[in-house]
Amino acid sequence: MTVPMTAAELYRHGLRLLLEKDIPGWVDLWDEDGVLEFPFAPQGWPERLEGRQAIADYMRHYPDHVDLHDFPDVNIHRTTVPGTIVVEMRGVGRLVKTDSPFDMTYIAVVTVEDGRITSYRDYWNPLAVQQPGADFVGAN
Repeated sequence: MTVPMTAAELYRHGLRLLLEKDIPGWVDLWDEDGVLEFPFAPQGWPERLEGRQAIADYMRHYPDHVDLHDFPDVNIHRTTVPGTIVVEMRGVGRLVKTDSPFDMTYIAVVTVEDGRITSYRDYWNPLAVQQPGADFVGAN
């Protein structure tokens, strides 16, 4: 019997999948009823995605808009809640449409149960999507 990855291991694995542009693999890390929330979402961006399919639909075109190269600063903090971590990180790469640099800092609160992400609150900087080429919501 395989022991499920810890929340930190699963999160780091997810970052590798994003760097490999394996969005289906990243989505497979989610529980069927997982919830992805963006508390600082600007107008026109989703604040809450419910279910793996909604998350897959949202992320489908991400690599066509943001070409991630690295997560140079990842700090994962354990909490007193089993399966819940707080992550401080930075993602760098380029915006595909404009070929301009992408550099975003994030704080995320992530809960994993039975080896799947059940809750992910992503506190990203909404000012970053004001750059040309950063808006991938609803893009095809």
